[in-house]
Amino acid sequence: MNTKRTLKILLFTLLALSFIPLAPKPVIAQSDVPVVVSMNFNGPLTPVWRTYLQRGVDQAVNLDADLIVIEINTPGGSVEIMNNLIQQILASPVPVAVYVAPRGAMAASAGTLIVLAGDYAAMSPGSVIGAASPVGAQGEDIDATMEAKTKEILKTSARALAERRGADAVALAESSIQDAKAASANEALAVNLVDFIAKDVNDLLAQIDGQTYDMDGNKEVMHTANAQVVVVKATFIENLLGALVNPNIVFVLLSLGVQAILIELSQPGGWVAGFFGAILLALAGYGLGILPVNWFGLVLIGISFILFILDIKAPTHGALTVAGVVTFIIGALVLFNSAQMPVFGRVSVPLVIGMGVFTGATFFTLVMIAVRAMKTPVITGQSALVGRSGMAVTEINPTGIVQVAGERWSAKLAEGEHAIKVDVQVEVVKTEGLKVVVKRV
Repeated sequence: MNTKRTLKILLFTLLALSFIPLAPKPVIAQSDVPVVVSMNFNGPLTPVWRTYLQRGVDQAVNLDADLIVIEINTPGGSVEIMNNLIQQILASPVPVAVYVAPRGAMAASAGTLIVLAGDYAAMSPGSVIGAASPVGAQGEDIDATMEAKTKEILKTSARALAERRGADAVALAESSIQDAKAASANEALAVNLVDFIAKDVNDLLAQIDGQTYDMDGNKEVMHTANAQVVVVKATFIENLLGALVNPNIVFVLLSLGVQAILIELSQPGGWVAGFFGAILLALAGYGLGILPVNWFGLVLIGISFILFILDIKAPTHGALTVAGVVTFIIGALVLFNSAQMPVFGRVSVPLVIGMGVFTGATFFTLVMIAVRAMKTPVITGQSALVGRSGMAVTEINPTGIVQVAGERWSAKLAEGEHAIKVDVQVEVVKTEGLKVVVKRV
């Protein structure tokens, strides 16, 4: 009876609690505390930046943020991606400050126009902006006609973004495209190309505080001095995809992936090497689809691996492996590198040489294994039993039955051996016809 009453009370209590409203979720900031969303763009422009920026803008809108701060450090990148990012910044319903940081950072090439697209532009001490002359997809100089057209388009964009900053700012912006001119933070501030020089984000927010901002024709005063900074970090996938457009990483993935596939083909029977090789090649394929690739270099790398596999199948004592290493290194140097290629788009020469030596050593080892296997005499049938251990199934005196290698064999004693009892361990000395000659172990 007491048990039933207890259950009723417990049930009633649970029902009552279910109608009690849950405590509200904690908010990031109270309405009277300004919120600033901070993002970090580091490295060459990639398609990932577009999704990352949009995610930051969306979060700023959800938080009713007062400002978005984009810390940027880039050597530049695709004009198409640059235009996408500029459009996103200009369309942002939340004011955007683009800040070249940290100390010594740069907003080169396409990065220059991204900085100018911000409602506020800032640089850290020692940073650089400019050198925005267009180059081809492979980093090479483009022909005169195309260069003139591209420069004029970029100069028009720069002029449109910089004209609110005055004639001197426009002149420097155009010069960065026409003459590849670069400027220090102090030089950029002197002509009003940027609004502030700030040592860090807090310093930047302190300087923006009190500035007016034109929101749809209405002047609003910025209050950012004591703002709560919400950092929007790139996700794991965004970081991964960003890393996959690094030429050095793509080169390593491509090299290891092809090696794994060829090892699987030369030593069939497993699946681990082939499985990981396929994954590595898929990751490398993403980067190859975005980066400017010299296909001649890719063909040379392919030829080098063909030479490696030929040396395994028809060993030439390493001659083809050496030729493969040389071809591999040349192909890797050509893959992303050229005399006109920007520094950030080049594969490290020490990495190329190191990977070439590693690849050559791997396949040379496989060649030696193949040579050793070819020299080893093939042992079949009863001859393969010599040296194997077994057990006496019956007494051997002088003949009997033994079990060796999972099978039963007629056996006889070796010379000088005495009778061997049942279950005594024996060793096969030789074979005579269908019999094995054994001795005690």
